[in-house]
Amino acid sequence: MSISAQITRQANSNLAFALRILPKDRREDMRVFYAFCRTMDDLADSPGIPAAGRARALDLWENGLLHGFERPNGFQKEVIALRERQMIPNELLVAIIDGCRMDLKPQRFDTWNDLSAYVWKVACAVGLVSIRIFGCKDPGSEAYAIALGKALQLTNILRDVGEDLTNGKRIYLPREDLAKFHYTEQELKDRVYNDAFIALMEYQAERAEGFFREAAAILPVADQRALLPAKIMGEVYRALLQNMRANRFRVLQKHYSISKLKKLVILCKHLMDPTRSVE
Repeated sequence: MSISAQITRQANSNLAFALRILPKDRREDMRVFYAFCRTMDDLADSPGIPAAGRARALDLWENGLLHGFERPNGFQKEVIALRERQMIPNELLVAIIDGCRMDLKPQRFDTWNDLSAYVWKVACAVGLVSIRIFGCKDPGSEAYAIALGKALQLTNILRDVGEDLTNGKRIYLPREDLAKFHYTEQELKDRVYNDAFIALMEYQAERAEGFFREAAAILPVADQRALLPAKIMGEVYRALLQNMRANRFRVLQKHYSISKLKKLVILCKHLMDPTRSVE
């Protein structure tokens, strides 16, 4: 088993789940790409390694992608081969690394525009690489990938509010939005759950829903088959968002997830979709 396949299997993520619908060659390429993203994220988050060491590890990857690895290991060779095979722009891979680098120390974002720049690196760039691996041809698929990336990442941010506080006291909710609902950072750090917090989270959830709706509205007809994995991801994460809203965002105390049964139902629905590719 390749290194990338091992990483993907161990992660057991929603993305890894959605990859099952892909033809074998594209599925293998997505596994390599997912393993790359997972590795960069783990390098940024590894608690047992000092921040300086994690920064050096990310720098080595960036330098290797830009200038070539001096002695590439097996996994690095897989990533380089994927990049060449799928003609993935280096700047997208470097953007992902840079987004993970931003997580080396607690980030604060004043506005949604500030947060959106981070989201572009850690989510939209991922989507722009993915559509190349999926085999998308319509230029409109890029706008779809960006809108869906924002929806998915914002849903992740809402789900992980409590976990991010535990993991380095990270706060991704924009300061201007906290002020809008008269909810302070200190209250968030103290895990104060009140009407102001719920209103703040509802505001963010509606923003995420707006991106889900935007993505659905601009999904290119010509690439419907190729984008089925993305549609599955969108449906899984939208269900996650709806669960949080129905439960009034108990994210400070619990972790939300979608059951395997629910994900299987979504997968089977798309497997029976008449637009599905049969490559």
